[in-house]
Amino acid sequence: MFSILVTSALFTAALAAPSLKLKKYVDSLDLEFSFNPVIPAYWTSLPHHRRTPFSVSPDGKTGYLAYLDASGSDVHVQHVDVSTMKSKGYNAITIPNLKEAGGIVGHGSGKGFTLLGNEPIPSGTENAPPGNTPVPAIYRYQKGKQLWKTFVAGPGVHPDDGLMMSPDMNGDLAYSPESGMYGAYFVVTAYTGFAEGHFGDSIQYVNERGALQTIDASSAWGCSHNTGIAFEAAAEPPFASICAEDQGAIWLNTDTQGMSNDGVKISNEQVTNGASGEPVGGMSGSYSSLAKFQNSTEYIFAWVSRGAVDLTTNDWMGAGYTHAENRTNGRRTAMAILSDKNTLVGPEATSEVGAANGDSQVNWVTESQGPDRSNAHVATFDDTFALVTWEEIASPNCGEIGFGCSGQFSGTYFQLVNKKGDKVGEPLKSMDTYVAGDMVTVADGKICWPYVNMDWSLDAATGYGAPETSTKKMSFACMSLL
Repeated sequence: MFSILVTSALFTAALAAPSLKLKKYVDSLDLEFSFNPVIPAYWTSLPHHRRTPFSVSPDGKTGYLAYLDASGSDVHVQHVDVSTMKSKGYNAITIPNLKEAGGIVGHGSGKGFTLLGNEPIPSGTENAPPGNTPVPAIYRYQKGKQLWKTFVAGPGVHPDDGLMMSPDMNGDLAYSPESGMYGAYFVVTAYTGFAEGHFGDSIQYVNERGALQTIDASSAWGCSHNTGIAFEAAAEPPFASICAEDQGAIWLNTDTQGMSNDGVKISNEQVTNGASGEPVGGMSGSYSSLAKFQNSTEYIFAWVSRGAVDLTTNDWMGAGYTHAENRTNGRRTAMAILSDKNTLVGPEATSEVGAANGDSQVNWVTESQGPDRSNAHVATFDDTFALVTWEEIASPNCGEIGFGCSGQFSGTYFQLVNKKGDKVGEPLKSMDTYVAGDMVTVADGKICWPYVNMDWSLDAATGYGAPETSTKKMSFACMSLL
């Protein structure tokens, strides 16, 4: 009887505490066109992974990989066999003139895909942005043909609020089969109206026929100088959304679509005018930082933060808004749990002026205060467990307020967590696997994502489109539970 009880207890413990297994598919996919995997960060030009949007069809058999041509124009979409991470044998679909891809939804079974991107509007178009600056649009493809294209900013889109363009495609696309709605959340620059010349963000919805919706959940202008957003589908609009702005906070803004202090403050952050510390990616970011637990109303959010001490009044914004000083030089990885798309589990960040501790509510994934963490992402395995990942610099140089750090790359880390916000076991470390595209939960419960097999350096600023960095190979990695 004792041995049976012991065996049962061990079995129960094993079920309660799974571990992680990483499988790599190195250079598995031959790209039909060259791709440059590095993009310089805003202002500092430090290297970031150029995003490769990735989605898997509902039946779990077909992956859709989008990537920007190394020339800097045209986005290509290739079909991927999820069982092998190799080509399914179809020719790549090219969407001409796009300058970046900001999210893709795969529909599968001959139903194609939908993609968020940005492209210049033809010259001579009335009220077009200046300087041939790109404008975001949603593109629907089926059987290799474009069914529709809908601009979600630019001429004719909420003109009373000012016209918007997107010189950089920092954004994400989500789809709700329950409501038949696509939601797009993206960074914009206003070229007319009250905010002309300033950066903000916008949330727009398009139905399955390609019609732009004018609904309360839409937002022409939300968070100031938002250099990264988090966005995830819900059963109906508004979709779950989070923004990081340049006035001192990260907001759960599903209800407000902006940065008003009647939203939920997730975190106090030290920022500077025009930069928010790249908590959810910055340049080429805004993907896989907010994930929904399977068959649940609950979400998990991951970001990087230097913490917050010594809160003072934000005189420009007014009551309820604060400035903060950094607690640490390098950033740490943090996570937050939402019970639903509107509700943060636990207390929100304080707005009490004079508070010495502005980060007491933060659930830290990394405790040590020396290294710098960046490129944080999260995805869920099921209704209980999630995977949080980040990159690390052991001895960082963090000389710019509100921006990232430089230094020798010291590993990508993968931490298993549960929906109570607890860490499970120790993180898994890899020196040759990175997260450079959307993390997707596939049919058998694995989490998979694309990356380029390369020597990754975070030491110094990089330039645009260096030919020697281009590749015609894509790798994939999958994490499973044991």
